Amino acid sequence: MGYRLGVDVGGTFTDLLLFDTETGAFWRHKTPSTPHDSSEGILNGVTAICGKAGIAASQIDFFLHGTTVATNAVLEGKGARVGLVTTEGFRDVMQIARSFVPGGLAGWIIWPKPQPLAALEDTVTVKGRMSAEGEEVRPLDEADVRAQLGVLKGNGVEAVTVSLINAYANGAHEARIGQIAAEALPGVPVSLSHEVLPEMQEYERTLTTVANAAVRPVVGRYVANLRNRLAGEGMVGKLSLLRSDGGLMSAQKAEEHPVNILMSGPAGGVTGAIWVGRNAGIRNILTLDVGGTSTDVALIENLEPRRQRTTEVGHLSVRASALDVKTVGAGGGSIAYVPELTRALRVGPQSAGAVPGPVAYGKGGTAPTVTDANVVLGYLPENLLGGTFQLDREGAKAAVQTVADALGIDLMAAARGIIDIVNENMFGALRMISVQQGYDPRDFALMGFGGAGPLHVNAVARLMGSWPAVSPVSPGVLCALGDATTRMRTETARSFSRLATETVPEELIAVLDEMAAQTRAELIADGVPEAEIASEFEVDVRYAGQAFEVPLTITPDVLRADGIAGILARFDEEHKRLFTFNMDTPHEIVNLRAVALGRALDLPAAELPAGTGDPSAARIRDHEVWMEGRLMPAVIYDRAKLLAGDVIPGPAIVCEMDSTTLIESGCVGTVDRVGNILIDLA
Repeated sequence: MGYRLGVDVGGTFTDLLLFDTETGAFWRHKTPSTPHDSSEGILNGVTAICGKAGIAASQIDFFLHGTTVATNAVLEGKGARVGLVTTEGFRDVMQIARSFVPGGLAGWIIWPKPQPLAALEDTVTVKGRMSAEGEEVRPLDEADVRAQLGVLKGNGVEAVTVSLINAYANGAHEARIGQIAAEALPGVPVSLSHEVLPEMQEYERTLTTVANAAVRPVVGRYVANLRNRLAGEGMVGKLSLLRSDGGLMSAQKAEEHPVNILMSGPAGGVTGAIWVGRNAGIRNILTLDVGGTSTDVALIENLEPRRQRTTEVGHLSVRASALDVKTVGAGGGSIAYVPELTRALRVGPQSAGAVPGPVAYGKGGTAPTVTDANVVLGYLPENLLGGTFQLDREGAKAAVQTVADALGIDLMAAARGIIDIVNENMFGALRMISVQQGYDPRDFALMGFGGAGPLHVNAVARLMGSWPAVSPVSPGVLCALGDATTRMRTETARSFSRLATETVPEELIAVLDEMAAQTRAELIADGVPEAEIASEFEVDVRYAGQAFEVPLTITPDVLRADGIAGILARFDEEHKRLFTFNMDTPHEIVNLRAVALGRALDLPAAELPAGTGDPSAARIRDHEVWMEGRLMPAVIYDRAKLLAGDVIPGPAIVCEMDSTTLIESGCVGTVDRVGNILIDLA
């Protein structure tokens, strides 16, 4: 019997979902996160969920984990001190960067330029040079290399990046510097740019490799600590971490290339939403992952998530594949306040987090939050997590009353104002990944998950025109479900940089085959059986002279059948969809990528018994909610007792262990065959 455990650590709760891969049975658990040491909360959850399932930790074969440890290291400026080794004459590569200032014209005046991750005093240059064709122009001066590494050692750097000009074409000089650095700075991790990102554009390649080096010691300590604590519990299963692009990578690979897990946390929800959509027959989905601190949104078209070639964390933008997830500071713990200057209500991005949390949690919080507003309005009943977590409604009222007094309005209007603002913040994020990308949100369902997603999904669906609004089974632990049901993934890239008119299909196929062999070998080394590995390919195309590319998926078979012309036709179609125009200039093939994927876990969702359409057997009690400017009668239901086909008229609240679903007035929720609640306009 095999077990897979998905674990997602959020700012407020740590979610766990345990699967029996033979029977399809699963167990779920939420436990408060422990920000001072995430592994403590994880171990609490592992102990609890193993107790529920009646198994020992040693029976878990796969521990699959989405983590924000690398993200937080960047956001909080707690990365390692990085020493950078680059080619003579290019010492200022990190300082020059790109001529881009966010915001409008005033940005040039008020924008404080972020400090580079590798400081100028920790940047050294070495003598030696490769050409753009990968030929040695000047040999590496090893005596100079040792002298420069001595400077970095004297500066006390904690990690080293080696990024030489044209190393993407030939990494021999970088590899040799890496060997010397291992001797000169024992115990200091070294990241080589031709291994991390073998693509042209020296700034992006250098920045990505420096970011990798900056978080490498932090991630290394985290993984080692987690591995040791799990071993102490007797767990001997394989530890894998979720990549930013929604795949899995071994813990060892994550320690070496942590730049690939910068957006590990939000990726789990997207992969979980795909699993739900596949079982529910919904192929186009907008995701609304509302946690305690933030909301993550993404777009899934035809059960394929949108990916991007850059990972953005705060002001940092590195060249690493990631799911196209946008994050806003709007969550259950987001704090509501009224600034003295404007006297206008604001919500977030500051959050009460897990400690002290919303006032309603009774853990010492004093600031009014979104959760408190939901409690005041009656949208969140007083007993959470199946009755094990009692909410302080009177405390929540007192907190929200401070906002009402500051605005000079009544309590309910203030609470509803908090909810309206946070819903608008979520709406704005969803427009960024749909309307601004050329998609009509009315062609998509909106799926709300995370602890607070189902509370807001109905209202946000009204704003978006995206129906049905979907509350999936176990929405509070859907990110952990995504971690548990995704598959191993690795990729490699190579710069090609040639006009399409000068390229023949056989040339591309030869390079793609070589890259496929490399990525397949990596998965085999991670223990994935060769027979279970599938390969996918991408090509970046642009009009000659453009500064950006459009990635397209391709297969060798299609390439043989349609030739280069087939790729260019697809590029023109995608370019027109994104930017509304095409150009007459020649096409350029810029980069190639090969992706190797392990076998996906083919896990069907359990079907519910059919009901009569009447949900009264699941009724817990009558209730009142504040909606449409007045108190309205509502009903609270127990989700565990709902049957397939049950129809729930709004306003209604559906409670379960890990989340609460709100069905608004004028809407109706229908339970589908696998237990999802599909909310539509009545």
